[in-house]
Amino acid sequence: MSYFSDGITWLNDPLNWTNPGGLLDRLREHLVISFWAVLIGCVVALPLGIWLGHRGRGGGLVITVANLTRAIPTLALLTILPLTALGFGKLPVIVALAVFAVPPLLANAYTGLQAVDPETKDAAKGMGLSGGQLLRRVELPLSVPYLAAGLRTAAVQVVATATLATFVNGGGLGQIITAGFGLGISVGGGQIVAGGIAVVVLALLVEGIFALVERLVTPRPLRSVRRRKVAAADPAG
Repeated sequence: MSYFSDGITWLNDPLNWTNPGGLLDRLREHLVISFWAVLIGCVVALPLGIWLGHRGRGGGLVITVANLTRAIPTLALLTILPLTALGFGKLPVIVALAVFAVPPLLANAYTGLQAVDPETKDAAKGMGLSGGQLLRRVELPLSVPYLAAGLRTAAVQVVATATLATFVNGGGLGQIITAGFGLGISVGGGQIVAGGIAVVVLALLVEGIFALVERLVTPRPLRSVRRRKVAAADPAG
């Protein structure tokens, strides 16, 4: 318990927040790295997943790509990428985390398009909608809950994993933790715990924010459908 109380004490010191390289600086770095990684992941994964889902083909490709990217250890990428032309710093971290963000974004985009009721699509086609109109007016609106869920998962995973950026001088909240280890566990134990608490709290905040966004962008009728599915699946109900 002493290390935990030391961590709380460390967090209660304003200087640990405001000093150069302090918690606020590292938090800003962490958020910037995470933002760009998720954005790149969206640019790569969402158009591909939406296109494949709209065409109704490529399910095996989606599964293969998702599994391959999940199988690549982020720490291994962070070790290899700095030895390339990317060098050390934030860029290799962003690239590695973007790769890590691709699987949930790609899989949910594909699944969301595939989950649209075929009868609904047939009715839209019967009304004269072209392929592009079908995608924009029917498939994408109905797949929004899946897209939001994929974004939520990717964001939380990236924010949590961005702590590893410290290993390649990429900044972020991981710097707080490694600096504590550099002081030794007896002296820096509180700082190590404080850094861990900061990462956990940030990940939980991101989870909560994106869960709220997911609910807000989900049309009310779809929320009712999802609640009925959950209730039907609950044996106690």
